[in-house]
Amino acid sequence: MSISNLTVFMPPVLTLIGIPGLESVQCWIGIPFCAMYIIAMVGNSLLLFIIKSERSLHEPMYIFLGMLGATDIALGSSIMPKMLGIFWFHMSEIYFDSCLLQMCFIHTFQCIESGILLAMALDRYVAICYPLRHATLFTRWLVYQIGAVVTLRAAILVAPSLVLIKCRFQFYHTTVISHSYCEHMAIVKLAVGNVRVNKIYGLFVAFSVAGFDLIFITLSYIQIFITVFHLPQKESRLKAFNTCIAHICVFLEFYLLGFFSFFTHRFGSHIPPYIHILFSSIYLLLPPFLNPLVYGIKTKQIRVHVFKMFCS
Repeated sequence: MSISNLTVFMPPVLTLIGIPGLESVQCWIGIPFCAMYIIAMVGNSLLLFIIKSERSLHEPMYIFLGMLGATDIALGSSIMPKMLGIFWFHMSEIYFDSCLLQMCFIHTFQCIESGILLAMALDRYVAICYPLRHATLFTRWLVYQIGAVVTLRAAILVAPSLVLIKCRFQFYHTTVISHSYCEHMAIVKLAVGNVRVNKIYGLFVAFSVAGFDLIFITLSYIQIFITVFHLPQKESRLKAFNTCIAHICVFLEFYLLGFFSFFTHRFGSHIPPYIHILFSSIYLLLPPFLNPLVYGIKTKQIRVHVFKMFCS
């Protein structure tokens, strides 16, 4: 294969544009993004502190919630500092290896979050459908094992995409990434050569994780609803349903935003690029921002402890 003189061999530094087409107003876009990031960090940190300090919350549901909060903190912190540096201080350059590391972190934490949502759905399924067996099945040791497996699954699935980019591609058309963060396909599109394997593997990871988790989460909640509607007392039905409302809101928010972002990227060719980039950036930040608010409002035990903390 002949290599054009315009290609770059193993570029040490890449340039992130930010949001193409909105460069002149990126400084203003950074303000709500920064506010959401601060609220996400404070909210999730507060959630972790409450769950850790209150022994009554050392139950599987809240331990999983703590894992979700820690993942949201890591996900937000892997993208927002650099993004705000681009928006406010024009710090658009990033080392190539740092870009790959950011890509790896973003996709790994997204995969972990999906796995934790699946674990939370299964926990609620056992708690509502088989309440007498819940304490026996979902021990604290099992919860920690599930967390380890979810993390290991994410690392195993995402790591090959990093290796494929690092080992397969040496020449690149350009060093400029038309994005506000290092995303897998945005990097792959820069490369010279056959990128089909990387594209296929990226789609495989996305569909295997989202498809597998989504199917079992949906089946769990269908069975939960069937069980709840067959409970004899109205109070029991309301209590059982209320324990799932926050989970359902977070589940819908994560997957609906994800699918919307995915399909606009793949099939929205007529949509301006800045819409794609803006929505994909919001998609990464919105779950960490909304999750602590949803659980703080809809979960009575957490709400009570928050009031105690600030009103005592």
